[in-house]
Amino acid sequence: MIATLAQPRLRTPELGARQGHRLFAVVLGAAAVLRVLVMLGHDTARLYWYDSFTYLDTAVHLRPQGAFHPAGYPLFLRLLLPFHSVEVVVAVQHAMGLGIGVMIYALLRRRSLPGWGASLAAVPVLFDPSFLRLEHAILSDVQVIFLIVAALSVLMWRDQVSARAAVAAGLLLALAGLTRTAAVPLLGLAGLYLLLRRTPWRRVVAFALAGALPLLGYAGWYAQHHGRFALSGSDGVALWARTMTFADCSIIKPAPELAKLCPNGTVVDAASEYVWAPGASLNLLPGGRFAHNDLARSFAVAAITAQPLDYLREIVEDTALAFTWEPVAHPKRMSPTTSFPVGAWPLPEEQPLVAQVRADYDPGLTGMTSVRPYASILAAYPYPWFLHGTLFGVLLLLGALRRAALLPWTFAMFLLVAPVAALDFDHRYVLPAIPLACVAAALAVARLPRLRYRAWRERRTTVPV
Repeated sequence: MIATLAQPRLRTPELGARQGHRLFAVVLGAAAVLRVLVMLGHDTARLYWYDSFTYLDTAVHLRPQGAFHPAGYPLFLRLLLPFHSVEVVVAVQHAMGLGIGVMIYALLRRRSLPGWGASLAAVPVLFDPSFLRLEHAILSDVQVIFLIVAALSVLMWRDQVSARAAVAAGLLLALAGLTRTAAVPLLGLAGLYLLLRRTPWRRVVAFALAGALPLLGYAGWYAQHHGRFALSGSDGVALWARTMTFADCSIIKPAPELAKLCPNGTVVDAASEYVWAPGASLNLLPGGRFAHNDLARSFAVAAITAQPLDYLREIVEDTALAFTWEPVAHPKRMSPTTSFPVGAWPLPEEQPLVAQVRADYDPGLTGMTSVRPYASILAAYPYPWFLHGTLFGVLLLLGALRRAALLPWTFAMFLLVAPVAALDFDHRYVLPAIPLACVAAALAVARLPRLRYRAWRERRTTVPV
């Protein structure tokens, strides 16, 4: 009897899996409760001028926008149009936020991580208020994160990617690119990953076609409306704004038609602010800034070619803002935080698009206001900034340690650096990289104990000659 009691209880894989699932069920339940509080603590969705209203208007009058936004997110909003409620939209987005956490957990368990490790990797996306605030806003961020994590899960679910998985991943990444054009190059990174994994060429071709055809179809639709085969009409304007922080026309020596886009003495505190600064050289040209997109791109390419080190310095300095221990406002009119603010956010009623969206999409559309006592509970919810910033840098360093983490780490690094290189740093644009960095770090760290154990076992079993 005593001997029986003294024997250690064997932990079977099935028992460990069940215990891991129970732990994640508790984590997921707590995350769901937090999202219910967010819904109760705010009387409607958060709307931003002018992005949210452009999305909603495009959802009703479906057409490719001529400037920044492709139509991927408006298509999602159109699916929910029969409800005529932005509250329904954010409720679905909160469910998508939970779904992102579930996909991270499922993928890491599939990759043999213990339940606690897979649950821990899902914690940032489930509990960081920055993600929950995006879920509660009419913005495209949650959709693009959901699609990218889904594509990653499909690509990494098995060691050998099947033809169906290749097609599904291509379609998911294409939809991500149609939601935010910065995600389009992920198709190339994923294709390179398939080639490095020696995936059969037919599956690589299937992936490429599944990813390229929706983008080509949309670009053709865009050309019918705007006379240009593209996904958006703002890439040149954005890149021009990026160069305004370092461009020196005495070095660039631009052609006469480009010289009118040189810096003219207007100074703002972030590259993205040049897009909207009334006195900036591009905004002084007749016809509006986006009418000169191609010209702006030509100037930007000339500036980067003439001053590549200055361009690289700007990218490194701005990207480093993602890893600070305390938040840094960039631009200064923005106040980054990992808390839930309390207050009221009225709509710009003087804008005619507000009344149009109210009539077409949601007749009850109003500005958002905090609701007590739920908003007071959320305001007291602690989530230190270093868990959002400095820890993110640590996760990226860990993810770089192992080849097993190559795909999510590459995705994370690209999504972090590309917006800075194309326009500017924004704390909001950092968020899509965080779930991928968590997956990469988890895969890299999980490999270390196994590699050490394997080396120890090999030493023990080696017979000396």
